[in-house]
Amino acid sequence: MDLLHPQLAAFVAVLDEGSFEAAAQRLSVTSSAVSQRVKALEDRLGQVLILRQIPSRPTPAGEHLLRRVRPMQALEAEALADFAPARESGPRSVAIAVNDDSLQTWFLGGLAELHRRFGYLFDVRVDDQDHTLQMLRDGTVLGAVTAEARAIQGCNVHPLGTMRYHAIASPAFSKRNFPDGLNAEALATAPLIVFNRKDDLQWRFMRRITRARLSPPTHYLPTATGFVEAAALGLGWCLAPESLIAPAVETGHVVNLDPGRWLDVSLYWQYAAVRSDTLEHIGRAMRDAARTALRP
Repeated sequence: MDLLHPQLAAFVAVLDEGSFEAAAQRLSVTSSAVSQRVKALEDRLGQVLILRQIPSRPTPAGEHLLRRVRPMQALEAEALADFAPARESGPRSVAIAVNDDSLQTWFLGGLAELHRRFGYLFDVRVDDQDHTLQMLRDGTVLGAVTAEARAIQGCNVHPLGTMRYHAIASPAFSKRNFPDGLNAEALATAPLIVFNRKDDLQWRFMRRITRARLSPPTHYLPTATGFVEAAALGLGWCLAPESLIAPAVETGHVVNLDPGRWLDVSLYWQYAAVRSDTLEHIGRAMRDAARTALRP
């Protein structure tokens, strides 16, 4: 059962599933019906809303509409839960954006608690903490773990805590590349491990130490937990959250290159500003879970 207009439901389904065919399967209709509904909605609004490509993407007008419709889905699910039998309405998936370091440390505990208590399903999207907010801006998600403290238009924000990053490497790598500690000359030549090309934590850390813009040889390795293993194997040095590196430091597989210096990243929970029990529950669970792993 859906309370949203079928045209809006088809529009959202195409963007969630990535194609008209997949949206048709989700809605249990033909792909032609989905296409007709989206086209009728575009005709009503006088603007193209979806780029017909694989995966389907919203136009700027589509992003604007999606930002309005996404909170409506949460309210619709709550209304159906009040009036329809659980077997008829069923749980709706909640789209959330998070950075990989949070996903690998504290975030999953909050999701597990929410699923246990309320039966929520989640569609988790991963990006760097400096970029997750874009998914909230364009309507892809209802909430995001972000490094941005200022609430974007139509959203609320709550602080979660601070994630502390330390520079680590294997003992042999440290001895070979940093015999005199972390200085500009050594950092310019020592191989570096970076999550992806959006990740600027290592460069921020180096600039804080050296005041210089360095270009060391770089490995790109898009896995938070793999950072510690890669460092232990001597692939390079990197920054990693203190909660992830603690076991490897204790066993001696890696060393903290400079225990007196670190990089702190403050994290926030931003979410659509609607009066929704679902978003209220999620926000409370995010704050409770973060409290166990992040610094105040």
